[in-house]
Amino acid sequence: MNDIYKNKVVLVTGASRGIGEAIANKFALLGAHVIGTGTTTESAQRITDKFVDKNLSGTGLVLNISEKKSVETFAKIIQEMDAPSILINNAGVTRDNLLMRMKDDEWDDVINANLTGMFRITRLCLRPMMKAKYGKIINITSVVGLTGNPGQTNYAATKAGMIGFTQSLAKEVGSRGITVNAVAPGFIKTDMTDGLSDEIHQAVLKQIVLERLGDPDEIASVVEFLASPRADYITGQTISVNGGMYMG
Repeated sequence: MNDIYKNKVVLVTGASRGIGEAIANKFALLGAHVIGTGTTTESAQRITDKFVDKNLSGTGLVLNISEKKSVETFAKIIQEMDAPSILINNAGVTRDNLLMRMKDDEWDDVINANLTGMFRITRLCLRPMMKAKYGKIINITSVVGLTGNPGQTNYAATKAGMIGFTQSLAKEVGSRGITVNAVAPGFIKTDMTDGLSDEIHQAVLKQIVLERLGDPDEIASVVEFLASPRADYITGQTISVNGGMYMG
């Protein structure tokens, strides 16, 4: 086991499954102490149990990034711990619908989680990073933030917004030794894609040059690279990991 991240605290939001779980596992295997968040007590406990089962350093905590009170409670808890020096903003939601049919709460829920939630957690972690003059922030956006997607105006807007957020914050905090980057996954094999019908699955594959879905660990590897010293001169960038689905 490599210990490149020994004595580093990594915060991964939305770590109970899929891409977030793969990212949390990747950093824990490389020696970090990982704080992974889930929206319920049960999901947070599952995160902790997985670390314990693998004899890795990490814990699961409850956090609903779309709720201000949840963020405030979370802030009090991590103030009693070592401050994260690496933040992975992965948590997010979808509420798909055509714009003409989209209800206000379907719009608001996605904005509150994917953008406002990211803002609150990043602001929470930024002060100790600036004090330490070191930090790595990686935001998980999406290929649809670059291309758009019918039925996902709310989701695509937030994912495009994350890219602008990434670039702007990178310019604000670069002089403090903090890098800010984004990773834009394409279609990745997760619980969500497992639920696609065969017809939709085949239609998706036709859009992908490599003719397969990505693996969550392939996203985790790029995230880990951006958090490592190998990427110290990279900031304000969005790295697409989509099998050639979109080339821009």
